[in-house]
Amino acid sequence: MRILVLYTGELGKKVIQNLINSSSFCVSCGELCNHCRQARRSYANMIVGIHEFPADLPAFIEEPGEYIPPGLPECDLILAIGIHPDLLAALPDVVKKTKAKAVIAPAEDSKKTPAGVLEQLRKELEAVGVEFEGPRPFCALEKTGKPVIDSFIDLGFGKPVLRIETSPDGKMFIGAGVIRDAPCGSTWFVAKKLSWSDTPDYKETISGAHHSYPCTASMDKDPQLGDTILHKAGYTIRGATESGMECEKKEKARLSAACGDKAPSSSF
Repeated sequence: MRILVLYTGELGKKVIQNLINSSSFCVSCGELCNHCRQARRSYANMIVGIHEFPADLPAFIEEPGEYIPPGLPECDLILAIGIHPDLLAALPDVVKKTKAKAVIAPAEDSKKTPAGVLEQLRKELEAVGVEFEGPRPFCALEKTGKPVIDSFIDLGFGKPVLRIETSPDGKMFIGAGVIRDAPCGSTWFVAKKLSWSDTPDYKETISGAHHSYPCTASMDKDPQLGDTILHKAGYTIRGATESGMECEKKEKARLSAACGDKAPSSSF
């Protein structure tokens, strides 16, 4: 897969660094870092182009083409992250020039990425057979049967999925492993903070980790969600943790039945 990243702002930088998985990307744990991300591969070879648009563009751009860099490479997927609404509206022309097969334009702030612009973009792209998703936020991205976008999710990015293991008495997280990461990379940090914390306090643990990573989603109420996008992101990682806990509970019950109630050993 060939990925072109067009972005403005901190989220775009985090997504790029998460894709590359550079050793200097995640420093959230400081001196307590155990290099948990080293086992995860880098996808730097899939990135064929990166362009950062300045944050201080005019409120209205009459000629978006003047801001689109010439010579953008051919690609399969465009990640358009946090860019000006008028530049978002110009993406169909970029798609034609780059021969892109899919576009993901996440909304972290409804004021900067209006729902109406995304819906118009969806209609224009899908009318010419180009896949489109506008998740709000990026970590809400799920498979929908669109081959290129689903392939991006299969790399391990999108709505988080965690593997959870708790102590035999269920009172403590023994470990948390990342199966699918939020595109910004926060899932690894949350998983690290969950490990060896008390299970009854998981909501507080997740909330603290999610905010201190920090999450870049807006704290303003989003009209589409009826809540803030920041809260939606928080509910998403909490739900991933709860799903992981439920899967682990079912697996323990299955192993207990198969082994005659003998407790399974830890894999962490």
